[in-house]
Amino acid sequence: MNEENKKKLWTKILEAGDYLKDKLPKHPKHPKGRNSYAHVALEIKNKFKMSYKDIPDEKYISVLKYINYIKNNPR
Repeated sequence: MNEENKKKLWTKILEAGDYLKDKLPKHPKHPKGRNSYAHVALEIKNKFKMSYKDIPDEKYISVLKYINYIKNNPR
């Protein structure tokens, strides 16, 4: 992914993380609460099988849509 798209995606990940703060369900492995930013990044990595930085530019819109999906469907 080119630098400009990486920065845009990181901004969207941060926005989604801010939105999800204290909205993610409790989990026994995270007694002090879940890290919403890490959650978004990990969900992207699980879906696309690579870090957001390594996803091809052609999938940029797909990643944006997925970030929006994560934001609207906390789990």
